[in-house]
Amino acid sequence: MSSRTLNISGQLRTPPLKQPAATSFDCEIARVAGLQHGVISTAQLFRLGVNQNAIDHRVRVGRLYRLHRGVFAVGHKAPSLHARAMAAVLACGPGAALSHRSAAALWGIDPSWRSPVEVSSAGSHRHPGVRSHRSHTLESGEITVYAGIKVTTATRTLIDLADVLDSQRLARAVNEAQVLRLLTREQLALALANTNGRRAAGLLRPFIDRTDAPTRSVFEDLFLVFIKKHRLPQPEVNQRVAGHHVDMLWRRQRLVAELDSLAFHDHAQPFEQDRDRDADLLAAGYRVLRITWRRMTRQPTREAKRLRAMLGDHDSVERVGSKLQT
Repeated sequence: MSSRTLNISGQLRTPPLKQPAATSFDCEIARVAGLQHGVISTAQLFRLGVNQNAIDHRVRVGRLYRLHRGVFAVGHKAPSLHARAMAAVLACGPGAALSHRSAAALWGIDPSWRSPVEVSSAGSHRHPGVRSHRSHTLESGEITVYAGIKVTTATRTLIDLADVLDSQRLARAVNEAQVLRLLTREQLALALANTNGRRAAGLLRPFIDRTDAPTRSVFEDLFLVFIKKHRLPQPEVNQRVAGHHVDMLWRRQRLVAELDSLAFHDHAQPFEQDRDRDADLLAAGYRVLRITWRRMTRQPTREAKRLRAMLGDHDSVERVGSKLQT
């Protein structure tokens, strides 16, 4: 018997072909993976009711791509950086969390992702592309979820970074965390009180005791190193003067140092804004010295001598002025 029927006008009508519906398994797999940057673990597949044979079939036909033992990318071969981080955490088990440099990258403390992905957990795990840190001190309160990925808190991340970064990069990480408002000095102090003598306590303590604002760039970090090396007076960092944000300030000497980088002055608008700000500062009684990366790194002695003279000149003027008044 034909499946065709007559419509109202007497013409033959063929019913539309039914499209095969996606299986409920694949819909659930897609739903879970969609919450995890496109990856899923074997344990999660089992909980959805997908058995090993069904997993193997999906691998063969290209619905699942193995990233680690027991972890798959769903429907794509090139996972994103976040997907790789998620896969590494899933591969290391329920108590694992992204940590160290990888956690810093996720939080935005470090601008670049590096390989291998670093994960901390109580156990020892070996997976290609994953650096596993075995930790018996990682508490549940030091693990959170950010961007859908289990990760060490910002304070715990900084404590871990103190074990693997040099002093300059650690300083940048701490300052960036403060700029991003991921932690306060009080939170960092509380975390350090529970480090049980770890290296981090001594390295991070100066950032708690500091009273000025955090630095905002590598240039500012190195400028403070330059100041210390040449035994110049310590400036206040990132203050507001005459309605403007300034990089470095010697308040008593009424001197401002602006750290100029070519990266921020490659077109006219920032150039004009900077000169307008300089005029406001001068009108308010503050001298402005612009220091470039090139001068500071290639002619440090000359630059230090100039800055010392500007700081000293003001002291001389004050002494002369006070004598004239007496």
